[in-house]
Amino acid sequence: MFSKLIKNFFIHGHKINFKIKLRKVKVMKRIFVLIAIAVLFLPAYAQHSEPSYLKALRIDGKIDFDGRLTEPFWKEAMHISNFTQRDLHYGEPVSERTEVAVVYDKHGLYFGIWCYQKDPATIVAKSLSVDFDYESEDNFQIMLSPFDDNRTGYLFIINPYGARADLQIFNFEDGNLDWNGVWDAKTSITDSGWFAEVFIDYSTLQFKNDSEHTWALNFERDIMSKNEQSLWQGWSRDKSIMSVEAAGKLVGLKNIGYVHRFELKPYTLVGYQYDQSTGVHFPLKAGADLNVNITPSLKLNLTTFTDFAQVEVDRIPVNLTRFSIYYPEKRQFFLEGSNYFQFYLGYRTEVFYTREIGIENGKQVPIWAGARLFGKVGRSEIGFLNMQEAPIDTIPSTNNLVFRYKQEIGKQSYVGGIVTNKINAHGSNQVIGLDAEYRTSEFLRNKNLTIGAKIASSFEDFQPQEQALAWRIYLDYPNDLIDNYMGINVIERNFDPQLGFLYRTNYDAYSWYFRLSPRVFKKLGVKRLLLKPWGFTMYRTHTTGELESFYNETRPLGAVFKTGDRFEFNLQHNFDRLDEPFALTDSVVIPVGRYWMYKYEIQLESFQGRRLWFFFLYNWGGFYTGRIHTIELVGGWNINKNLNLREEYTFNKVILPQGTVKTHELATYLNLAFTTKLNVSAFVQFNSLENVMIYNIRLHWIPKVGSDFYFVLTTGYDEPIHQVELLKPYTTATVAKLVYRITF
Repeated sequence: MFSKLIKNFFIHGHKINFKIKLRKVKVMKRIFVLIAIAVLFLPAYAQHSEPSYLKALRIDGKIDFDGRLTEPFWKEAMHISNFTQRDLHYGEPVSERTEVAVVYDKHGLYFGIWCYQKDPATIVAKSLSVDFDYESEDNFQIMLSPFDDNRTGYLFIINPYGARADLQIFNFEDGNLDWNGVWDAKTSITDSGWFAEVFIDYSTLQFKNDSEHTWALNFERDIMSKNEQSLWQGWSRDKSIMSVEAAGKLVGLKNIGYVHRFELKPYTLVGYQYDQSTGVHFPLKAGADLNVNITPSLKLNLTTFTDFAQVEVDRIPVNLTRFSIYYPEKRQFFLEGSNYFQFYLGYRTEVFYTREIGIENGKQVPIWAGARLFGKVGRSEIGFLNMQEAPIDTIPSTNNLVFRYKQEIGKQSYVGGIVTNKINAHGSNQVIGLDAEYRTSEFLRNKNLTIGAKIASSFEDFQPQEQALAWRIYLDYPNDLIDNYMGINVIERNFDPQLGFLYRTNYDAYSWYFRLSPRVFKKLGVKRLLLKPWGFTMYRTHTTGELESFYNETRPLGAVFKTGDRFEFNLQHNFDRLDEPFALTDSVVIPVGRYWMYKYEIQLESFQGRRLWFFFLYNWGGFYTGRIHTIELVGGWNINKNLNLREEYTFNKVILPQGTVKTHELATYLNLAFTTKLNVSAFVQFNSLENVMIYNIRLHWIPKVGSDFYFVLTTGYDEPIHQVELLKPYTTATVAKLVYRITF
């Protein structure tokens, strides 16, 4: 069946409309050719200092995991200390002595970290929680790329109190912040600075099954009191810690492998649910995930009766547009290895969007069973998913299948494809796509450049449809002084990825975003300017070629200061063609028409490393038949390492001939951390446009790394706030859930 699908993809009479302003396409082609020629003839250059490798020492004895680094082997192991500043003083040695050593045993890697500080009172640390906001406090980062493939890796981050954050690296710009590995950290603070021991279990990494290993490795230390960022290797301002190709090497690892090939994570759940329309229920559930390390680089996830009750509730923002809101994935099962399944067509259009699985019309759909296989085989990346959903309401049991493949080419490039299939008793939907990307970090000696193309088509019941094609070409030059992006996207009117996300349809889009960040006026305290001569996206209706929407933002003035404070002044120019009336509220409707809108925007932000910090935005100007005023206020109060508060408020006043609309959106985030493994978080949101108010309180306890206990209380109201009776919510759900990790 799929062979027929692929054949139709190539030979069916789609009559792809490539007449999209041929002159523009020719210009883009010339740019691509010139850049490609330049890449071939320009030499490479990267910032490296010696030593550029770190040799790991094998140990057999027991380590006292306390963050004090008192064991004799820490002195015996090789130390590196050659850190270089990226900011503020580019190219100078780190201002505070910093050392790192690595030892390993049959269970995993141990990193010893010495962050000396002449005045420990200047240490900026305010968090104990997992996944803390590491960009606003002192931290140390470890980048590991076991494949040493110039593409992928892992980032582990700690602060002086031992708070942990981690992410999976996809490329030098992107990472999965919601990924959670199995690792731990202990720290100590003395009169000499702060010190740490970090343990990373082999099972949290994917790597080749070799007798001797060479991995890409890099470190970063951020000292907030000086607004200083230093790296061991690759400290170019065009790079980051996620630039795997600029890293040093970890050597000396011999005869390591997974001690345990199987990881079983059973769960039990008990709860109480109340809904005004359906009454009271007492859910009792059990299920399990089984993770099998088929090889050190290929993992199989098996799940049954999957439940996501512990996941944070979505924030529901005020939506004054005519398009759907994109909600990010938060469910841990789908987050690990999510980069193996991505096929992005621009403007939030995804061929595969995991929130289409297990959620239907805003309701949670039971998942009977599922399997995921992802990882690397040689230079091939594989992602396979198959999930079977239970029936719900009038929707029968549904099977969801995804297969994604990439073949690595050269240092950082690839070609690949994707197939998705959603099928039940009512019918089926398929998408097949092909893509290729050329990426280099050596353009013009040491600059980043990406050129890519993607094409996909959707099918119904394995049959091709007219006008069901989508494609994208793009050029990205993301660097410190100049950040330039150009792209062309086409989504035909019948393109329907039912396992994906479609922001809008039936359009041709042209984008060009050009930003400049010169580092001038340093004597005035400026770190760098934030200038945007232009940043526009133009949408044309694909079937008619008529202008549908246009957005441009120009930033004539903006800067980041050495203190960490920031400001922007932006000029915005919008156009929107409404072919149908747009209901802003139940009583206010924007009529059909063509609307040119001009707006102004001011942004002010203080450094978030302070105990008290704020963000202010004021945006005003035209809005369809009238005007709009938007004020956004964000404030943070880092009371101490145990208690952090963040408040966000957005106010809109829309003045139209049809009436005046005022909206209020409030979000409160409170985190109380008792230890690095026990915290209580509260999230309260209010949206006056949707008449929604929700309280979400979560207790999260980590009895051991890899195991979790959650107690979650969620209460919802759906009436105007002046009518809300706090003791009579519309919905209430209380859940206690234990997930326990067993390895064998």
